[in-house]
Amino acid sequence: MAMKKVALVTGGSRGIGLGIAKCLAKEGFDLAINGMRAEEDTLESLDELRSLGAEVLYCRGDVGDASQREAIMASIKEKFGRLNVLVNNAGVAPKERKDILEATEESFDYVLKTNLNSAYFLSQAAANWMVDQKKSDASFKGSIINVSSISATIASVNRGEYCVAKAGMSMATQLFAVRLGEYDIPVYEVRPGVIATDMTSGVKEKYDKLIGEGLCVQPRWGLPEDVGLAVAALATGSFPYSTGQVIMVDGGLSLPRL
Repeated sequence: MAMKKVALVTGGSRGIGLGIAKCLAKEGFDLAINGMRAEEDTLESLDELRSLGAEVLYCRGDVGDASQREAIMASIKEKFGRLNVLVNNAGVAPKERKDILEATEESFDYVLKTNLNSAYFLSQAAANWMVDQKKSDASFKGSIINVSSISATIASVNRGEYCVAKAGMSMATQLFAVRLGEYDIPVYEVRPGVIATDMTSGVKEKYDKLIGEGLCVQPRWGLPEDVGLAVAALATGSFPYSTGQVIMVDGGLSLPRL
């Protein structure tokens, strides 16, 4: 029996990350789930993933910290001995939404460390491991999928640090796509719009109103599963000749309209 593919999903125990993990579990992946919470606080999510047939390893750790990233990768090597897909999904919002004329350097560093540095250097670590796997087994299939945001190109002046981090992630996608092309390891960017999660629960009223007034072409909130289905299509190899591309999951929010 062929070994199942393994995917690491950062921030995978809640929100968009959990939506992605569920879709990957349904596609037959085993999962390494990274999160910041204690494992006992994630058991409901982990049990749900196991009920979908996945073997699940929980890797607690702050992906913004180099030594903790190393520990996460080491635990995946020890448990599974392989990694096929990295989904860089972990993200934080600024602790306080502040106008860019007042926002602090501390907030900028906090957001970029988690949202951009983590994805860049986890991609580096995963890419090197995937290249090694490819060299020892020509049939190896690997990919990296970055979950950015419409904020990569749509300016929000009260959370500039988030927008800058996502724009940086967009370029990181292109860089790794170019670098890994010779090994046939595609790298993609998935760009969600307004998705219903605990991160957006504080602005629910604002976006209910905007969506009702036509913010999106498809007049509803996005769901974590909407993002998960897109990631799963990429992870299973349905877009093998589309490395470096952006997949929009925003209900048409970013379409220019008159």
